[in-house]
Amino acid sequence: MSDTLQAVREQASDLARGVRSRAWLPDAAVVVAFLLLYLVSGTGWGGPGSILYSLLQIVPLFWRRRHPMRVAVVAAAGCLLQLVLNDGPMPTNIAVLVVVYSAAAFGTRRTARTVLAMALAGAVLGALRWSFYFGLGSYLSIVAVQSLFMACFVGVAWALGDVMRRRREVVLRLQEQNRALARDQAQRSRLAAQDERASIAREMHDVVAHSLAVVVVQADGGLYAARQALAKEPGMAADRAALERAAGTLETLAETARTSLADTRRLVGVLRDTGSGAEYAPLEGVGHLEDLVERVRGSGVDVEAHVRGEVADLPRDVDLAAYRVVQEALTNAMKHAGPGASVDVDLLRTPEVLLVRVTDDGDGAAQDDHDGEGNGLIGMRERVEVLGGSVSAGPRARRGWEVVATLPVARATDEPGAPRDRSDDAEPAARHTSGGTR
Repeated sequence: MSDTLQAVREQASDLARGVRSRAWLPDAAVVVAFLLLYLVSGTGWGGPGSILYSLLQIVPLFWRRRHPMRVAVVAAAGCLLQLVLNDGPMPTNIAVLVVVYSAAAFGTRRTARTVLAMALAGAVLGALRWSFYFGLGSYLSIVAVQSLFMACFVGVAWALGDVMRRRREVVLRLQEQNRALARDQAQRSRLAAQDERASIAREMHDVVAHSLAVVVVQADGGLYAARQALAKEPGMAADRAALERAAGTLETLAETARTSLADTRRLVGVLRDTGSGAEYAPLEGVGHLEDLVERVRGSGVDVEAHVRGEVADLPRDVDLAAYRVVQEALTNAMKHAGPGASVDVDLLRTPEVLLVRVTDDGDGAAQDDHDGEGNGLIGMRERVEVLGGSVSAGPRARRGWEVVATLPVARATDEPGAPRDRSDDAEPAARHTSGGTR
């Protein structure tokens, strides 16, 4: 039974869609129905004049949707001809109500009001023509009653048409709003996807670039120690200290590679499992700064870190951004500061901002010794500027390189996710420097 009802509903839905796609079908059905009424009522044999004004009232209904005003004028001409040739109403006069409805439903407001006035005037003329005269008093009473009676039908037809027009306008506005919302949602989705891709690119760069820099430095150190041991004469014992350095270097290299691999697998796992709703949340922060410094020291770079102020209660975004700034600056120092350089990391927490400063005193690597496109500083600035901070990076006045980042703490703590006043960005933006592509 349910299958039968479902099939009937589907057939009815298909039929409705077919009718809506062919707007002329309902109009043709209305014309055919009035022609049948004209023939069945017996008024079709009243002579050529009766046929003419009846057709003038009925046939134009086929164009009632596209040209409501013209249809109303032709139907009014037929009604005037009927008043001249006939002294009584006819069943085909019901077509006037369809004309009034169509003008109110499919015409402009001006067309609807004009046709309403024409129909009301026709009701008065019809009452004057078709009322019996039994004296002036009774005649006027009959005319008033008949006029009011026909005017009520005209008013109801016009009101129905006006309601349908208003409903159609509301539906069109809702459809336009839905399309606008769909466009807005699609744009928001694209922007969210772009932000997510940028965030993933920054995370991948921070995880992979730093780890690979450590791996490269450690591999170079292990290679040097191994060659020093192998350079001994065949009869002499191997340099134990050199071999121990090589072994320690390989241990650091393996640990760094394992950590990087675990972070990469975690990030890729979140991207692959789209149905879990999990988000990639990096675990690093200022609290892991000492581990980061120790790894870099193990690579042979002299690093000193100083943290002043309370950093345990930093917002997660600020905490991660500060860590990534230090990580990227140390990575650049390992790659570009040159041998024998020392690095100083200084973090200062104030009630308003977290100041991150990383400096080195190296001479710098050769200018043509590039292993990338400088995406590290770009990602660093993106991270900091999203939080309303600023970054400057460039050579120091005397020697070495300096990276300074300022992260607002109070704003991030008080109103996470609150929109910022764009006017506040003017002054920080003026302090940004390109700093090259280090």
